[in-house]
Amino acid sequence: MDIIGYFLAILVGITLGLIGGGGSILTVPILVYFFKINPEIATSYSLFIVGMTALFGSYRHYEMGNLNLKIALTFALSSVTSLLLVRNLLLPLVPKVIFSYGDFIITKQNLIMLIFSVLMIMASFSMIRPKEATVNQDSINYLKLFNIGILVGFVTGFLGAGGGFLIIPALIYFAGLSMKKAVGTSLFIIFINSMIGFVGDIIAGYTFDYTFLAIITSIAFVGMIIGTYLSKQINGNNLKPIFGWFILIMGIYIIIKEISSQFS
Repeated sequence: MDIIGYFLAILVGITLGLIGGGGSILTVPILVYFFKINPEIATSYSLFIVGMTALFGSYRHYEMGNLNLKIALTFALSSVTSLLLVRNLLLPLVPKVIFSYGDFIITKQNLIMLIFSVLMIMASFSMIRPKEATVNQDSINYLKLFNIGILVGFVTGFLGAGGGFLIIPALIYFAGLSMKKAVGTSLFIIFINSMIGFVGDIIAGYTFDYTFLAIITSIAFVGMIIGTYLSKQINGNNLKPIFGWFILIMGIYIIIKEISSQFS
């Protein structure tokens, strides 16, 4: 199972480099199902892996002129605030047992994975059927960017996912960025959110296997290099539907696995 997990870690980097999101939503399921890591701890691991990989990718995109720092920092302001509130105040308040009826029990870990699966399915629809829109290149809707930033921070804080599938459309439709610049800017926002969340977990007293983190992150780096190179050769929009179907299947699998585990 570890070999498959390492292979999928490359896929995380490839998708982050190619379409600026999507790969991070795979990280937690990979850690939970292939490396048997507790879902709550897996969200912290995901923050580090995704954050460091996104940093590397955003630097590569910066070199290509695809990173708008002003917009990235504006967006990150609201998302970081909600992220810290979720991880430091909301997540610790969630009880270990959410619901129980006889032998049927929904735990905090089940809840995280079930919400993750629903998020994956929602994200898959936006990838499978991308909507065309007229983008206003002359104005930036900072209010909408701020509000979406709050939502992204919530997602990142609770699930350890970068939220790139939310960030990319926001940057295109409300900041007037091209697809390539939205990818580069998204990666930098993901880096800021993820690493601040991870540092917050360290301060909160979480302990981690840093050797494992270094190995997985290094593998994801390899995928990021491949994905960034492919982004120069391939239109990421052409690959989104394929990746969307993959995410849809994964989301359905997680729901089935989590519910069936209650009857085994």
